Amino acid sequence: MRQESALLNDRTNDHLTSLPPILDGSPAFEGMEEVFELVAAGLYSLASMLVGEGEQSMRLVEAAVASAEVSVCQDPMVARQSSRRALGAAALELLAQRDPGSLAAPEGLTTASVCIEEDDLASAGISSEELEGMIAGPERDRVREWLEGLPAWMRTVFVLRAVAGFNAAETAALLKAHGGPQAAAWTPEAAREVFRQGLCSLASQLLRNRE
Repeated sequence: MRQESALLNDRTNDHLTSLPPILDGSPAFEGMEEVFELVAAGLYSLASMLVGEGEQSMRLVEAAVASAEVSVCQDPMVARQSSRRALGAAALELLAQRDPGSLAAPEGLTTASVCIEEDDLASAGISSEELEGMIAGPERDRVREWLEGLPAWMRTVFVLRAVAGFNAAETAALLKAHGGPQAAAWTPEAAREVFRQGLCSLASQLLRNRE
């Protein structure tokens, strides 16, 4: 938790100011700087919310962009989603190595009577663009403090869904494939329910901030 806390509260490394070294000046990526800038813009923030530690997050960004076949993606949106998937997989493996079992699906998870019925950001009264603005803007400290207070498995599901943009099935598949042996029990239904509970917690936090 201390590793995650250090970066969640780090203002100096919240955004990449240049292309990762593996991309900067490489002939293989000549003429694609704009694509890479768009792809890398949100990757560092995503990595930091998942694993913390500035240096490790930077390495995850470099590895994700290099391994996600970005060079063949002429569509920046396709490139971004491909790199997010590669980064998510690598981040989950790192988390599982750090703390085996931290990404295990919660036992006895049932559909709870929470304040939000649907598993989407709109149900919490916020759009994905607004959430991104909160993470990077004046409310960033409060949002990241809230994220830090969540259990690792809930925070991971929330970030994969709300920030990376994966649906419940994609999130469960990533956790099962890369979250270690104890994450094998994740299902789309579990990912959907955990995200709903996270959204309810976020909605409560937003209400407290507005009071």
